Amino acid sequence: MRRKRRRNDRRLCGRTEPSLRTVCPPERKGTSINTICLISLGCAKNLVDSEQMLHLIDEAGYQLVSRPEAADAVVINTCAFIDEAKQEAINTVLEMDALRRAGGMPRKIIVAGCLAQRYHRQIAESLPEADAVVGIGSFRGIVGAIRQALAGERAELLDPTSLPVMESPRMVSTGPAWAYLRIAEGCSNRCAFCAIPAIRGPFRSRPMERIVDEARTLAASGVKELIVIAQDVTRYGEDLYGKRSLAALCRALCAVDGIEWIRLHYLYPDEFDSELIDTIASEPKILKYLDIPIQHIDDTILRRMNRRGTSAEIRALFAELRRRIPNLVLRTSLITGLPGEGEAEFEALAEFLRAERIERAGVFAYSPEEGTPAALMQDRCSEEEAQRRRDLLMQLQQEVMEQFEAGRIGTVVRVLCTGFDDDGYCVGRSWAESPDIDGMIHFDGPAQPGEWANVELSALREGEPFGEQI
Repeated sequence: MRRKRRRNDRRLCGRTEPSLRTVCPPERKGTSINTICLISLGCAKNLVDSEQMLHLIDEAGYQLVSRPEAADAVVINTCAFIDEAKQEAINTVLEMDALRRAGGMPRKIIVAGCLAQRYHRQIAESLPEADAVVGIGSFRGIVGAIRQALAGERAELLDPTSLPVMESPRMVSTGPAWAYLRIAEGCSNRCAFCAIPAIRGPFRSRPMERIVDEARTLAASGVKELIVIAQDVTRYGEDLYGKRSLAALCRALCAVDGIEWIRLHYLYPDEFDSELIDTIASEPKILKYLDIPIQHIDDTILRRMNRRGTSAEIRALFAELRRRIPNLVLRTSLITGLPGEGEAEFEALAEFLRAERIERAGVFAYSPEEGTPAALMQDRCSEEEAQRRRDLLMQLQQEVMEQFEAGRIGTVVRVLCTGFDDDGYCVGRSWAESPDIDGMIHFDGPAQPGEWANVELSALREGEPFGEQI
């Protein structure tokens, strides 16, 4: 692990993104109760882990605070998916230690999550600033780790990542009116470039009744939109019920009173079946927005990635989805520069984007992850070339997205208001925007956060739609 300082601004409790609110109760003055701050890095699944830990910490009687310099202990829930995420985690630990050396607070630093799971042996040597290490499978023990650290004892909790998914109440930090709903943990797809199975363990589904109960609890608290997440939601139920059960789960979630929007992340392209497509098309609560990471379109590269399915099958799936689900918005993720990708393979990917007109796409330059098969492949282009290809695809995709947004001008869309922008206008999301990865809709109107608004779109401002509530 390299130690290199770089500024990090994402905090929970609380994170600074405008779509997330501070989840701490008001700080109490004049109390001797130990204060705890939690910083959450990485993906939505990490955020759910953080929300569960916040509940456990609060239930144990600790006082949650939003400023690490006011905390007796800070818990950093880390990501280790790619080098940039690992570096962000290390930088955050170093920043907390700099605060401690400058002012004495936080007294203790607990490193939790993916970095702790993947590099627990190296952390003691490379990050002596960490007073405790809590792996992915050990979040149930977070309170004990905090107690040990505050008592001056070093804690290292590393339970197996093959255990059933932790069932715990959460201190929901998103919103207002929306929340993530995790339906499974881990991954068994074994893509050649990905370290997730080694970090988070094999795919494990949560029991359907537990998921639906959680959805009812969220709805009772005012949540209107559920963002259904797992590393691969299309695989849901195979391990518990012996068959794919996402369609059945979706129907059960649609029956929950108070839930009005259900958004699906992330769907593996070769695991769609007719039942799932029919359910998405026919259930009005399921948003016609599907996140389907395909990673590439060239058959040679797909085989090298150890991805199931072919270019022809991906194209056929997208065509069928467009035909059977009107007004569908597709999102995908792509990787440039994987070993074996030459100019011909890259041009095939670029041509696919030009032809398919995918509304939302994220493109990432390949970086080798230790312990993955792709990291051992030799015929890789330079980092600079992978980044150049990534930039070219993003330029192409920007044109597609701008045309999509321009085509919406003059239409009326239903928007969930989530807050206000710097100019005082309301901001929110329609069916076509997912939190944290897509843009926002800005509009003039009386809506308050958590309320619905019908917005007539009239212009684009810096690439994002603007309109007026009607």
